[in-house]
Amino acid sequence: MMPPARKNPKPIFRAGPSSSRSRVLAQWRGVDVTPEEIARATPARSSADLIPLVLKEWRLDAKQAEAEVVKVWNSLIDPVVTAHAQPSRLVKGTLFVDVDSSVWLAEIVRYRRHEILARFSPVSVRRSSKKSLSGRDEGVPDGAV
Repeated sequence: MMPPARKNPKPIFRAGPSSSRSRVLAQWRGVDVTPEEIARATPARSSADLIPLVLKEWRLDAKQAEAEVVKVWNSLIDPVVTAHAQPSRLVKGTLFVDVDSSVWLAEIVRYRRHEILARFSPVSVRRSSKKSLSGRDEGVPDGAV
């Protein structure tokens, strides 16, 4: 049986700027490449250190939450409403919905708010105790053609 590997194996030879080996190599090559070798040496990082940084940078947790909101919206809300309104995000218990006209904005905010919030309560309760609904008209502005 082999002995367990060391966590931080020490290099057998460390070529510093004043080592005799580096001086002999520089003399043999005709040029001192020690500064370039030092510049090229990149410290290796473990994947356990990199994955949280990548997830944070790509905001995968937020994108997953947004995909979950859209999936729940399409499965639980009336198809007539989903044809004219789509959720954009769920932030701190507030569901933001984009609608295609101000008529649908009024319909959702005034008459269907409680129904939508009741259906989204399992999703929003996990993130926050506050529950509210906010809409935004994504239709063509007045006067624009």
